[in-house]
Amino acid sequence: MANIFGGLFGNYAEVTVQELTQQYGIYLMPQEQIQIGFKLVRDTFIITEERLIFIDHQGVTGKKTRVASIHLDSIYEVTMETGGTGFDDSEITIQYITSPYYKTNNLQVASYKFEFGKKFNLQPIYISLLTLAHQNHKRLNA
Repeated sequence: MANIFGGLFGNYAEVTVQELTQQYGIYLMPQEQIQIGFKLVRDTFIITEERLIFIDHQGVTGKKTRVASIHLDSIYEVTMETGGTGFDDSEITIQYITSPYYKTNNLQVASYKFEFGKKFNLQPIYISLLTLAHQNHKRLNA
């Protein structure tokens, strides 16, 4: 019951790798493996060793599906905010490069915010993404 309310309030809930692979394996590149994934009421967010995958089921029936990716090597900044009292949620925000070339004068960037329930332990995901962002930052500025 709590997961239903969490989904209604915009919070992701963790889903097993087996279930995600079974349902969304068709969107994976050859040899790509799902590491972890989360589900909203109808939408899903998956982390593989290559990218973040967002699956957005649209329309009344949810048959129309939008699949988008953020390559892990484009993430350069990660912030985390833990839930407070009341209705505050926990969240992770990533900043990433959208330009096709990462070393350019006209660099384009964007951000994406993931909201989780206040009791969800964000630290393992945050540390993983932060480590990745730090490595990317060093690589991009070398």
